[in-house]
Amino acid sequence: MLHVDDEFIVNVRYQCSAAVPVTINVLGYILIVIMSDVFSLSDCDVVGFDLDHTLCRYHLLETSRLIYDSFARYLVEHKGYDKELLTLTPDRWDFCFKGLVMDFEDGHLIKLAEDGTVLRAARGTKILSTEEIVQHYGKKQEWQHFNSLKGSFTRSAKYYFYDNYFDLPGALLSARVVDQMLQSGNQRILDFWKDMMSAIDHNYNTSAFKENTGTYFPSVKKDPGKYLQPCSEAVKAWLRSLKNAGKVLLLITSSHSDYCRLVCEHILGKDFEELFEVVITNALKPGFFSQIPEQRPFRTLVNDEESTEGLPSLDKPGWYSQGNWAHLHELLKTMTGQSEPQVVYFGDSVRSDVFPASCYGNWETVLISEELEGEGAQTSDMKSKDADAEPLEKKGKYDSKNMKTPSAPSEQWGSYFVDVCKGLEEEEEEGSLKYTWCCHSINTYSTIAIPSIEAIADLPLDYKFPRFSPNKPRTTGYYPRPPESLLRMSENSPRE
Repeated sequence: MLHVDDEFIVNVRYQCSAAVPVTINVLGYILIVIMSDVFSLSDCDVVGFDLDHTLCRYHLLETSRLIYDSFARYLVEHKGYDKELLTLTPDRWDFCFKGLVMDFEDGHLIKLAEDGTVLRAARGTKILSTEEIVQHYGKKQEWQHFNSLKGSFTRSAKYYFYDNYFDLPGALLSARVVDQMLQSGNQRILDFWKDMMSAIDHNYNTSAFKENTGTYFPSVKKDPGKYLQPCSEAVKAWLRSLKNAGKVLLLITSSHSDYCRLVCEHILGKDFEELFEVVITNALKPGFFSQIPEQRPFRTLVNDEESTEGLPSLDKPGWYSQGNWAHLHELLKTMTGQSEPQVVYFGDSVRSDVFPASCYGNWETVLISEELEGEGAQTSDMKSKDADAEPLEKKGKYDSKNMKTPSAPSEQWGSYFVDVCKGLEEEEEEGSLKYTWCCHSINTYSTIAIPSIEAIADLPLDYKFPRFSPNKPRTTGYYPRPPESLLRMSENSPRE
């Protein structure tokens, strides 16, 4: 017998979104959901933002090189790794690709289809052939830990998902470490990972900014303009228009308060706090959304130092550290006068932003995906692929770098959104097209996806965006246009 319980109702609601009218009727054992096909900011009471790679765009080439150097220098200077890791030629950056999973058991980096099929794989920096993939993963090319990853996006002692630009250069560095280990005959691939985690902690620790330790924070503090892109006047005006329209503006970032302040002052100006009613730093997402208040209370800040005692509740707007969704939700109810305030959250990470905000918070979510820009989404008209696909970072002062930006498609890894699965038993030599797991996750947990906030800053607040929906083509939900790879796939797919 089918049992319709509260959990089932909630799961349906977050997929449909609560920012537009949703009618749920239970007739016998049948659940009927009527939802809008569009999303509009004008329907939202609260607009929240992640900071890094969302409100703040980075110069990806400069930042990626800095992050790589930060990690590599730690491994060489503190852990005794070969100095060759510090040498990096421009062509190496084609290997740096978001959405890969590092499997610690065999040292493979893998690219997954939406069903867990291994589309491409590398051991170290060596891309494996179809024969090698089948030999390792079987005829169905299935990755054994996929069900664990896809259900919760949780971190594991067996694998690491590269989902954001702050740790992405570590994928290239890890692959090069595996190369060195294999050359030396060391088959215990997992041994190096604890050193990688130490490198990440050394450079991004919450005290590193204040203490000027590591390589990353001292470099950004010395020359923020080299790494951070100031918001355009259009984006600043758009933020003010949201506030003037009566929206409550939130800033929720996992960056610590001192780094957040440096970034915001550079991109928005020293009066940035006037824009946001609530600022939450060191939010430790995705736990901010998934943990209960007792596990993750809010803390006050004095001179960027967190209070030792957690707050029993969140009673007023202000700047806080850590925290949890439940206490924030209660505050937003008071601030908006709504029993269920409608919230939209902008973020660049499916794992840390979009998935938990939609699943646990029942919020609308807007994914910032610079991969759209890498595949021609800068303009809405269909110009030549080469002109559209050229990332901003490859223009102007970056021409001489001759490096691929991490957001662009890779010669070695292909598109972020679709790929070809080439099994040994494929009847057609070219294989079959498959959506990537990252593409599936965007379609499942995002309301819409855009290449940057700049892309929508000139639109009226009541603009109606077609939303992602399981009943719509996969190309629906991207603004201003879908990525080239999805458009090409839809042309060849009767389903689309």
